[in-house]
Amino acid sequence: MNRVLPALIAALCFGLPCAQAQTASPGPTQPLAEMQPLALREALVLDFAEAANRAIAVGERGHIAVSESRSDWRQVEGVPTRATLTAVTAIGERAWAVGHDGTILGSRDGGLTWSVQRVDVWAPLAEDDFDAEFDPTQGAPLLDVIALDADHVIAIGAYSLMLVTRDGGSSWQRVDPNAGARAEAAVADAAPGADAAEVDEDDWTMSEESLVLEDEAEPHLNGIARTPDGTLLVVGERGSAYRSLDGGESWQRMRLPYDGSMFGVLALGPAHLLAYGLRGNVQETFDGGESWLQPDSGSLLSLQGGSVLPDGSVLLVGSNGVVLHRPSGALEFQRSTFVNDRQESPVLSAVLPLSAREFVLAGEKGISRFSMQ
Repeated sequence: MNRVLPALIAALCFGLPCAQAQTASPGPTQPLAEMQPLALREALVLDFAEAANRAIAVGERGHIAVSESRSDWRQVEGVPTRATLTAVTAIGERAWAVGHDGTILGSRDGGLTWSVQRVDVWAPLAEDDFDAEFDPTQGAPLLDVIALDADHVIAIGAYSLMLVTRDGGSSWQRVDPNAGARAEAAVADAAPGADAAEVDEDDWTMSEESLVLEDEAEPHLNGIARTPDGTLLVVGERGSAYRSLDGGESWQRMRLPYDGSMFGVLALGPAHLLAYGLRGNVQETFDGGESWLQPDSGSLLSLQGGSVLPDGSVLLVGSNGVVLHRPSGALEFQRSTFVNDRQESPVLSAVLPLSAREFVLAGEKGISRFSMQ
């Protein structure tokens, strides 16, 4: 799943489905990504995915790279966007990449060629259109994407933007993950006595309750994962989370124990999920989100990406080259630091396991190999 580098992303950019599908096609406003010899060594790379016969990496300026060996990477030509691509997912030969400007690209050949399925570049409201309402999701970046099968794909992003396709990307529909929470709030507000409490308008004293930050109405959605038993979990900013038990048809809003942002989530087994994010915080559930533990990662560095190894081990990566490894069945994380051949420890955004001790890392300094001692 994806992982986003919040500060770098910010610098580079900025369940009721709608009836109208959103599609787009390449045109003059969507130039091809530039071929840059140093893109895989110097540029920002944000995510990996495994297609049937090769690995795929995506990053800034529309850069997409592929590798059959997972060691020799080459940039894909003719990618129809220069928008930063934040996440990629694949199932068989089908692949989808998402990113800034609401961009969604699709591939039918394992990442060798790509086409635009959706784009939504921000445009200001017309000055004389007094009836137009501002939509914060218009032009908002997409931050993660998951393929449930070759036709059913879910993309998530800023301001609670959630998009779904059930035809492989020929059409995309908006889904409101907050619909259930809004309905519950409306019922509560309409309940007898809801406004019965008297308020002293002259009393400016701040109560303890009034000083507590309220939930974001439309929190950014940063990561999504699905467990083997079909539970979908989305994590986002300021402790927000959403769970679906019906394949994304409806969503229940939840609150995580930690109030800070989670940047990604991993599915470790049936009902078993692990979220990671700001300041090294890790949160883990063994019952599909009904209850949460907060294991100590041993680091205060923000965690941007992660992966589950075949043996159940967990690998997390993040700021200042931090690499955290938790062996299967263990309680504690073992910490390493990635240092590249220029003696730099860059921010890391994603990890692609090659073996129990060998990995490919992605981040602000491109793609690198890492061997854990």
